[in-house]
Amino acid sequence: MTVTVYLLLGFLVLCALAVACTKDVLAAVLIQLGFGTVMAVIWLILESPDLAVTEAAVGTGVTGVLFFSAFRRIGIIGPRGDWKK
Repeated sequence: MTVTVYLLLGFLVLCALAVACTKDVLAAVLIQLGFGTVMAVIWLILESPDLAVTEAAVGTGVTGVLFFSAFRRIGIIGPRGDWKK
């Protein structure tokens, strides 16, 4: 494995630990979106483009839109741009 792959895997471990330690829901979602993006890159490095596209679509795009629309709906992020915790 190359140094890049090791760095990406280390980033995945750090993201997993950060999500487990954070109490802010919005921060956890943003960390999870970064996790999904790096995971899609790792699937590309492993030469599995079908899984990479699936991870990019479901792990980052759709999940991000659903989470942020749900946050706006329940009032975590408001129309005025203020952030509630």
